[in-house]
Amino acid sequence: MDRRTFLSWVGMGWIATSLPVALVACNSETPSASSSPANNSAAPRADGFVQVGTVAALETGAIVLEESSIGPVAVARNNGELVAVNPTCTHKGCTVAWQPSGEYVCPCHQAKFSPTGTVLGEGPSKVPLKVLEAKIEGDAVLVKASA
Repeated sequence: MDRRTFLSWVGMGWIATSLPVALVACNSETPSASSSPANNSAAPRADGFVQVGTVAALETGAIVLEESSIGPVAVARNNGELVAVNPTCTHKGCTVAWQPSGEYVCPCHQAKFSPTGTVLGEGPSKVPLKVLEAKIEGDAVLVKASA
């Protein structure tokens, strides 16, 4: 076997072993993290509410989901009252993160928002986060899709 034939066979072997991996990676039916039940991507109920978490999860601080069936959602307690907002920063569109200090902070430019979504301080964001309707039923934390 000459060198050219050998390299042709090696190349064909590489393609044959790589092709199944490439096909699976490009398959749109492959389960992704956003479709897993852990991400709370349940469909909205007839009244427009969707479960985004549990009361137990809320006790650890806040529930922040970048993806849900109603879009990005963040839920926290503010003076004992349940408050839900869209956690998309109104300046650059980054997802804000809940801080133990009781505020949302944008990781892109450190803009700060209160649990109710109002802008705190002198950051670049001037527009508050969009407020969503939220409630608790049993152990479920529910948020209503915005109109």
